[in-house]
Amino acid sequence: MSMVARFLSRRWRRPAADAQRGLRAAAEWLARAQDATGCGGVSAYYDAAKRIWAGAYPETTGYIIPTFFRYAEFSGQSEYRERAIRMAEWESAIQLPAGGVRAGTLDAEQVVPTIFNTGQVLFGWLSAWQQTRDARFRDSAVRAADWLVAAQDPDGAWRRFASPFSAHAVNTYNTRVAFALAKAGHALGEPRYLDAAVRNVQWALTQRRANGWLENNDLEDNERPLTHTIAYATRGILEVGLLAADGTFVDAAARMARSAAQSQRRDGALPGRLDAAWRPASRWTCVTGNAQMAIIWHRLAAATGDPSWKPAAESAICFNLSIQNLTATDNGVRGGIPGSHPLKGGYMKNRYPNWAAKFFMDALMPQLETD
Repeated sequence: MSMVARFLSRRWRRPAADAQRGLRAAAEWLARAQDATGCGGVSAYYDAAKRIWAGAYPETTGYIIPTFFRYAEFSGQSEYRERAIRMAEWESAIQLPAGGVRAGTLDAEQVVPTIFNTGQVLFGWLSAWQQTRDARFRDSAVRAADWLVAAQDPDGAWRRFASPFSAHAVNTYNTRVAFALAKAGHALGEPRYLDAAVRNVQWALTQRRANGWLENNDLEDNERPLTHTIAYATRGILEVGLLAADGTFVDAAARMARSAAQSQRRDGALPGRLDAAWRPASRWTCVTGNAQMAIIWHRLAAATGDPSWKPAAESAICFNLSIQNLTATDNGVRGGIPGSHPLKGGYMKNRYPNWAAKFFMDALMPQLETD
């Protein structure tokens, strides 16, 4: 029995929740978040304290697109395919002239392109083009990918066009941008996109400590990164490794994922932040990070053929299901996924971010498909 399996075998298992109902409720919440903006994009979050929806958020709307295409097929509800296409059309309409995607929400005062957001919308344009073969989505994807390659430094890092809303200009979680470029390389038959992705992961691994922990891997506090950004980095390294057939990348991601699993609580949640020794650095949990790590553990189980990754994923998903409110009268709360649990925790306090619901759906669908 592997170390991960021995660790997980001792874990208390939360009673199963209704995963199908939770998935449907999250999809309906995201549909309401899209309708709240009136423009085709998805509201960044619902503020439960102020009872208001935020403006449309290009970055995360972009990666909700493939989630809605997948859910349309999963559920048989064509409405979600139509919604995904509207999101992609909106993203193309607001794409900046050079090919990048703006930072922040649509109502932000600064209109500047940023690396991370462009990579996340690239996922959406690729998915929309593959689903519809509409040339405008391919054109947007090519322009975005070309802009990302042009902005990359020779060593593989991105140091220009950082978000003005992040405390740090250089980030290892940009490996999730590399993941998008690698997908573009395969989908569009353009090897230089995959080459750029590989260079970025190679650079990110120069930021690795002996225990697998990455420097420069948080929005605000690089000494105690969020599980959200740890998962961004880990998934990027893993997926580029799989697409480039580079086992060293896959092994590096597996080491990070294993370290995160060993911090998992008995109830299935992860600490919201981890320190450089992979120890808990918060009492609250980042609910988005739980879902993202569940996706990674399932991906590793599939990629390596090792089923011992699955209990960690199932436990994290079960925890997230248990805190989803399915009966609230406030339609900004009902079916949504909070940023933190408790709600007043240190990430997206009192808010229900759209990306939490997106990754929750992404974690649930493959599990339901194999049940």
